[in-house]
Amino acid sequence: MSGEVVLEAFDLKKHFPTGASKLLQRPTQVVQAVDGVSLSLRRGTTLAIVGESGCGKSTAAFAAMRYLPRNGKITGGSILFEGRDMVTMSDGEVGELRNSVISMVYQNPVSALNPTIRVGDQVAEVFELAGKSKAEAGMLALQALVRVKIADPEKVMRRYAHQLSGGMAQRVVIAMALASNPRLLVMDEPTTGLDATVEAEVLDLVRELRRETGTAVLFISHNLGVIRHMCDRVGVLYAGALVEQGTTAEILSNPQHPYTVGLLRCIPRGGLHKNTDRLETIPGSPPSLGLHFDGCVFATRCTLADDRCRTEKPEMVTVGPSHVARCFHHDKAPSMPRNIEGASQGLSNPSKRVVPEGDLLNITHLSKIFAQDGNKVQVVNDVSLFVGPGETLGLVGESGSGKTTIAKMILGLTSAESTSVMSLSGKMLARTLNKRSVADVGALQIVFQNPDQALNRRHSVTRIVSRAVERLSGFNRNESNNRAHELLSGMRVDASLHNARPAQLSGGLKQRVAISRAFAGSPNLVVCDEPTSALDVSVQATILNLLVDLQKQDDTSYLFISHDLGVVRYISDRIAVLYLGRVMELGNAETVFNGPHHPYTEALVSSVPAIDGSQRVRIRLEGDVPSPANPPTGCVLNPRCPRMAGSGVEGLCTTVEPELKEVEPGHFMRCHIPLDQLRVTQQK
Repeated sequence: MSGEVVLEAFDLKKHFPTGASKLLQRPTQVVQAVDGVSLSLRRGTTLAIVGESGCGKSTAAFAAMRYLPRNGKITGGSILFEGRDMVTMSDGEVGELRNSVISMVYQNPVSALNPTIRVGDQVAEVFELAGKSKAEAGMLALQALVRVKIADPEKVMRRYAHQLSGGMAQRVVIAMALASNPRLLVMDEPTTGLDATVEAEVLDLVRELRRETGTAVLFISHNLGVIRHMCDRVGVLYAGALVEQGTTAEILSNPQHPYTVGLLRCIPRGGLHKNTDRLETIPGSPPSLGLHFDGCVFATRCTLADDRCRTEKPEMVTVGPSHVARCFHHDKAPSMPRNIEGASQGLSNPSKRVVPEGDLLNITHLSKIFAQDGNKVQVVNDVSLFVGPGETLGLVGESGSGKTTIAKMILGLTSAESTSVMSLSGKMLARTLNKRSVADVGALQIVFQNPDQALNRRHSVTRIVSRAVERLSGFNRNESNNRAHELLSGMRVDASLHNARPAQLSGGLKQRVAISRAFAGSPNLVVCDEPTSALDVSVQATILNLLVDLQKQDDTSYLFISHDLGVVRYISDRIAVLYLGRVMELGNAETVFNGPHHPYTEALVSSVPAIDGSQRVRIRLEGDVPSPANPPTGCVLNPRCPRMAGSGVEGLCTTVEPELKEVEPGHFMRCHIPLDQLRVTQQK
């Protein structure tokens, strides 16, 4: 269906002025956010834009939609949508295009939804704008939610944005964007909050839309595995400039710019593990927008840079069929020296740490019942787990499986049921935070998924961390400030930013501040709730290396929650797989990933797109995710189980819930199908 050009940018330049900042020692300046970008997107194809936070990806996407801040201005070039120049269009003409043929999926779904309007009314509004009646729009809104695999769509229609999980909110936003069958779909980090199976299903929807209607997709993401399987072409942005562009297979298999090579090397691939491998990183940090470059924009971080790179701007050169790169040394890029940083120092506080003997955290019969729509809903069902000193236990599972609820109960942020028992270093933990001692609070800390919502916007970075130090360590104000500076420097937050506020930092820097705060009281266990999901692969590698360093220095333990199975596999010692509030599989990380798997784990692992382009057999979970309010009888997975049919135990699967049993040393499963039978069927 590919053919005519839908979107085309010629030498696009976009800038906006920034005010002076005494904190950052920055005068008023004009920031060149996009510098001479040219790209083309044809009907029925997908173009990916990749690059680190602050490199201009989202700015380019907003330019394509002609979303400009009040002080923003396109100063050069043009943006053509189906041959019409959007730069010269009136606001009314642009608004009409957005209502009918151009849609966008935003990076932060919670911020994109109106907190005062029910979800159903927001989705229905898309259809009402297209001329549908209120009743018809309501029915179409329900169908749109069903299309993106939302469980209990009727109930979700009646909820508000704050009542949705991050993954569910993202699916609502995607449903709204797909509702009008747009001719141009701009997706800004569309799968950041989604687990592997839902991510795969949503991407299937986008492919189907592209195939059936010829929709052109501009796809912005830091997930290079998704890009490999989703996109036809890739453009790599750095400091607002396009540094490499070509077909997806060529860019990811044969990168010719040092920056692209560095990004690909940062990814925690299968076979790498924290105990034996340190992740490669890109030295330094992306430059602030607005900096002037005499030479190559990447020269300050490039291991191949020479005097010519620093004084002369490279032009785009052809390095292969439909493949261009902006580099003097593109022929050397694939074999350039690797950057493996040494262990970090600065966060350890061994005088305050006591490493326990035996299990650090032990939870048994952990359960949680919520009241929802007048019903009692058991979202966590009799979970028993332990975490040892210096160990990482990974928690994986689809959105709504109970991962974050378990974490909140461990931290005392949500009260567990009275049957639940939790102990830390052999000492019983109170079920609520307000009944715990300062020592218990300091020993259990959390790093949240979204640092924007976790950090106080009114306080400086130093004050955010020093307040936690004061509260948990008993230091005075000066001592707390000094310790805060140590913590921030240990997390590689430059000293020039210690007095900045969160709004002045990139997403990666905000997360480093959040991690610094979590270590303010020298915790025994840190709950990491999707700590790298919103980060670029280069920043993610740095954060993971830092977390591993801290663990080795102090025997800190982690409860690591993530939908990124590559990250979980790299950092975890053991992994628990959750479904509908139950542990379905538990074991050593390599055992869980290598199999034989529980059928649910098998489906999760098979859904992860491989960055090398290899095609693994996709095991699909048919049907909708059951509601915790009305779980199936027997095994809760049985309505969707890919291995139940023909197993010979179907009668048990539909009538008797299996127990969590040890199927081999240290490996537990909740499944009626014998392990040997799973081993045979999964090898076919």
